[in-house]
Amino acid sequence: MNRTPATPKDADRQAGKLLSRLQRHGGVALWVALLLPLAGGGLLVWQAWTLADVLGRAIESGEAPALLLPSVGLILALLAIRAGLGALGEQAGIAAAERIKQHLRQALFQNLLARSPRDADKASSGLAAAAIVDQVEALDGYFARYLPAALQAALLPLIFGAIILPLDWVAGVLFLVTAPLIPIFMALVGWGAQIATDRQARALSHLSGRFADRLKGLLTLKLFGRAEAETAGIVAASEALRKRTLKVLRIAFLSSAVLEFFAALGVAGIALYVGLTFIDYLHLRASPLTLHVGMFLLLMAPEIYNPLRLLASHYHDRATAKAGLVEIERQLGAIPEAGSAPVDIAPRSGPAIGIVLDKLILRTPDRMRAVLDEADLTIAPGQHVAILGSSGSGKTSLLETIAGLRPPESGISLDGRPLAEWSAAELRGRVFMLTQKPRLIHASIADNIALARPDASRHDIERAAEGAAIGGFAAALPEGLDTLIGEDGIGLSGGQAQRVALARMFLRDAGLVLLDEPTAHLDPALEDEIIGKVLDYCAGRTLVIATHSHNLANRLDKAWRIAGHGLVEAPHHRRKRGVA
Repeated sequence: MNRTPATPKDADRQAGKLLSRLQRHGGVALWVALLLPLAGGGLLVWQAWTLADVLGRAIESGEAPALLLPSVGLILALLAIRAGLGALGEQAGIAAAERIKQHLRQALFQNLLARSPRDADKASSGLAAAAIVDQVEALDGYFARYLPAALQAALLPLIFGAIILPLDWVAGVLFLVTAPLIPIFMALVGWGAQIATDRQARALSHLSGRFADRLKGLLTLKLFGRAEAETAGIVAASEALRKRTLKVLRIAFLSSAVLEFFAALGVAGIALYVGLTFIDYLHLRASPLTLHVGMFLLLMAPEIYNPLRLLASHYHDRATAKAGLVEIERQLGAIPEAGSAPVDIAPRSGPAIGIVLDKLILRTPDRMRAVLDEADLTIAPGQHVAILGSSGSGKTSLLETIAGLRPPESGISLDGRPLAEWSAAELRGRVFMLTQKPRLIHASIADNIALARPDASRHDIERAAEGAAIGGFAAALPEGLDTLIGEDGIGLSGGQAQRVALARMFLRDAGLVLLDEPTAHLDPALEDEIIGKVLDYCAGRTLVIATHSHNLANRLDKAWRIAGHGLVEAPHHRRKRGVA
């Protein structure tokens, strides 16, 4: 479910605070990007003064070119240094923006991993990917270009004006009066730009999320004849995004036109004043205007407005960044604190975990139907229990609730502690759960097994594969355990994919093992072999298996059946391990 900020004003203010908070992670590179342009501005004044001096000496005094060469050399040197500082500052801004984006993406990804995959408020995979990739990328222009431009626009015109004012008070007053008009009109245009950019960001997120989700379900769409309809929908969404993007560009061009208009007026005013003063038409100065000072004023006139022009050209980067942060919060919730430590979900050793269900109430995700209503169950530490029931009776929901993936309405504790008191790190470190549809990634079989413990040695991975009876089919593959498989186990059968996921259990030292239909795709002989290895591994550990198989249930200590919204003990005859 999307989250919408209370008001646009509150959202804009919150986005501004988030941008300020993220600046801290730009490091030294961000400071370099901010300060080098200011140093370049100081060199610009020196360069303009020297150039005006050269022109004055050459025209008024008629000095020989040889005498002017040192000053000309200084001008060229200042020009080269300014170009170098500009290039270095630009690269530093890009580096700072990349650091900040990387940090934010890691924080968002860690926040997603810390949440339950069954969270009803969780964004779809397409929208989450669009937020982490596209919307975070929207911050690039803000940190790489807008922030340095904003600092230059705030300081350089004032510094230039303070230098010019003692030389010529009329020119100084003209600069100080006309320069503030540009930010005022930019702000007026910016209000409309922010609204248009917010809508454009929302349209981009919608299109990216829709495309990713439809691509993921392409096979299903083809089977049900919905491919053409969904293609038409994506085309319509693309057209809507195009129109909103063009609207943002129109506003950006408008802001540039407003800026150029007032900048041109300011420069024309200075040129008119200097020209009329030189021909003795104006007499506003107490002393004559020298060619040196007049040329300096003319050279500095466009430079006074240049930082403001630069700010205007990057002003839309600020609106884009704010819109991106608002969209991230809309899709993924509150942005985590920058610098927060990732949740430690590494496997942890520990004793067997006991389970107590005390009048447990469990509903379906849509909250419309009760799966369990005041159900009671006690599983002692180290006990092996089967949960039986028909399809849709709630076996999977019960296991997910015990694992902390679904919030219970009441009455569940692990090791004598309420489930709510267990942190995500503890649950994921000491509980292992195998779902009916385990997640396999595009990687080798060995890499998929090692997801349970990334630091596992090759020997440990091979032993885990042996425990899940993978060796038989892996030996027939081109590269054995190093054979690549596709996303969601493409290239393997359902039973083979289940065994690859089951092998992860043998790399863990979990105190509680939850298995959901672990033998659903296996023949009886292979089922007996694998269950024997699972039971041997789980000796001394608590084991709960949701299954339809009475053969499997009879090999456990007890069996309980979900019936009538409750749990009733099912009579069964436990077989000795290893006996078919």
